Amino acid sequence: MSHLQYTSYEGYGQRVKKDLHYSQAVRIGDTIECSGQGGWDRITEEIPHEIGKQIDQAFANVEHTVQKAGGKGWEQVYNVRAYCVPLNNEALDHILRNFRKYCPNHQPLYTVVGVQRLGFDDMRVEIEVKAHVGS
Repeated sequence: MSHLQYTSYEGYGQRVKKDLHYSQAVRIGDTIECSGQGGWDRITEEIPHEIGKQIDQAFANVEHTVQKAGGKGWEQVYNVRAYCVPLNNEALDHILRNFRKYCPNHQPLYTVVGVQRLGFDDMRVEIEVKAHVGS
C-alpha cells in the first residue's frame, strides 16, 4: 500500500496515531481524505464546551490537516460530511459562517447528520472532508 500516504499532525494527531491506531489523513494520488476533525486544540487537546467554538476549531483543524497532507486547505475541499450533537439551528448557523469564510469561491458538497454521541464525551461536532489537490 505504498501508494497510500498517511499523515498525522503534531500533538493530538501523533498521540491518536500511537494510542488509537489511526491517521488524520491519507493522500491517494490527487485526493486527500481526512478523518473526522473535532473541535479540539491540536496541542493541548482541550475541547471547548460551546458548539460554535468547537465548529470554528474543527474547520481550522480541517484546514491544517489538508495542508499537512500536501494540499492547500479548504479551497481544494469538494466534499464535506459533518456530524453534530445536537443538530440545531445554532450549529447550522456556525457551519454556514465557516463555509463562507473558508470556501468563499466555491460551494462543496455537504451532508450534515445529527447524532447521539461522538468519539469523546465533550465532542459536539466532527467534520470529514475530501479534497482534490491535482496531480
